[in-house]
Amino acid sequence: MATRSKARGRMRRGTTVGLRDRTPATVEEYQAYRTRLNNWGRWGAEDQFGTLNFIDANVRRRAAALVRDGRTVSCANPLATAAVLPDTRRNGRPADHRMTVNPASTVDYVGVSYHGFVNTHIDALCHIFAGPGGPMYNDRPVSLVTETGAQANSIDAWRDGIVTRGVLYDIPKMRGHDYVRNGEPVEGWHLEDWAKEQGLTPQPGDAVLIRSGAEPFWRANPGFEMKTGPLNTPGVAVSVLEFLHDTGAALMGWDLQEASGQEQYGAGIPLHVIAIPHMGLPLLDNANFEALSEVCVETGQYEFMLTIAPLVVL
Repeated sequence: MATRSKARGRMRRGTTVGLRDRTPATVEEYQAYRTRLNNWGRWGAEDQFGTLNFIDANVRRRAAALVRDGRTVSCANPLATAAVLPDTRRNGRPADHRMTVNPASTVDYVGVSYHGFVNTHIDALCHIFAGPGGPMYNDRPVSLVTETGAQANSIDAWRDGIVTRGVLYDIPKMRGHDYVRNGEPVEGWHLEDWAKEQGLTPQPGDAVLIRSGAEPFWRANPGFEMKTGPLNTPGVAVSVLEFLHDTGAALMGWDLQEASGQEQYGAGIPLHVIAIPHMGLPLLDNANFEALSEVCVETGQYEFMLTIAPLVVL
């Protein structure tokens, strides 16, 4: 084992780590992500966009050119009220939606806890700290975040919206399964394989959308006891971070988050704790790619223009 580790170190120096020899990242390699994949200062001391900086006007124009027949597809789950998702094992804090009916109109109130594993949302760069007590992305102090909001790295920095090329990496389809199985996580080289199979070239500014098949997984496992810290669901392995870094991805979206079996990295959500505070890479959590997958199969097109409109909360 010691000989193998040394050999890997020699072969990998200055190169992509897990992608080259198609093996899961070691604990030492994962810990090194904090510096090897770090983007602090890359776009200046005042930066609050992180890897969204890869999206420039040319990237947006190329994304717009992908529109062929003008179809639109949502990748969002409905807000998980108790009526929509009564399973308290997954939905411990249901969204609160109340309608008030007046003689001539209606108004509604919505209260929601976005973070978790049911509601579709995009993580701002103030969401996860680089360690207990901080700092945040780009070496900003966590004292800038209070109960009334964040003075830096907040979602309103992206209020003009995100428009870029989205690419669906449909791993269950590649494997001939309905969903990714526990013990068979999505690794970085699987994304390479899918891109090659579809004749796609990963480009800087891409939104990498990873389908693991959340909806069919939950449908096939109605009694599954979901656990967190660490997660026990199937999903994505940490080597995907290398793929995102090496290809200049702007953001990652997924329907199932971190895969089970990654306890050795010492974090309940090991991709989150590298992607957000160190890479400055936003995560689109709890997306729903089922309709998108069907349209991609129908059209034979796995690249498209993706638009995201973050909520502006000041």
